[in-house]
Amino acid sequence: MRWLALLLAGPMLWAFGFVLIYGLHGIVCADVTGPEGLTSATQIILIGVWVMSMLAFIPLFIRLPKGPGLHTRLPRVAAWSGLVATAFTLFPVALATSC
Repeated sequence: MRWLALLLAGPMLWAFGFVLIYGLHGIVCADVTGPEGLTSATQIILIGVWVMSMLAFIPLFIRLPKGPGLHTRLPRVAAWSGLVATAFTLFPVALATSC
């Protein structure tokens, strides 16, 4: 059961970050009045959420099993794919979007 949890942890951290940053972006953009779009304070908050969602992978990488074998490689691959997905799919929302 621990192996399955480690296998799913990377994609779940990505999904949590995805929902958090897109939800926050939606709330911020629904509250904007006028053509100015996102302010610098809300942009900093979105960047902070993006960075924190990537930093959430550190405890996962510490707990991953080490050694050869498929049962140790699969959780590492899933964790790395979750981190890369978090970095690249949340980057446009955090840094380059407007309402």
